[in-house]
Amino acid sequence: MAAIPEKYLDLFQKKTFAQLATLMPDGSPQVSPVWVDYDGRHILVNSAKGRIKDKNMRRDPRVGLDLVDPENPYRHLSVRGRVVDITEQGADAHIDKLAKKYLGQDKYPYRSSGEIRVIYKIEPKRAHTMG
Repeated sequence: MAAIPEKYLDLFQKKTFAQLATLMPDGSPQVSPVWVDYDGRHILVNSAKGRIKDKNMRRDPRVGLDLVDPENPYRHLSVRGRVVDITEQGADAHIDKLAKKYLGQDKYPYRSSGEIRVIYKIEPKRAHTMG
């Protein structure tokens, strides 16, 4: 496991969007902008069950993430890692926590009827930084 350099942990405190790359069944990349969180060991991504990125990560746990500092586009953190846990437990509270961080709202406002939220725990394997 590669540690996230301390100098770049602030990217997880800011309203930093990450670009999440997953692999399609044919091996081609699929990239999605996502909200991110960090628990000190894993990068946490929250999505809805059944979306393309959900299907991709369940089938192939290899992912890449790129976080660009919203205040300095020449400073970024790129991570290659693996999804080591997929859980629905706590996912509703987690998306509300992210909505507070990114939108300033107590509840995630874009939930679809019947949507099942999921947390993906990503273990960083390699980290590259710039700036």
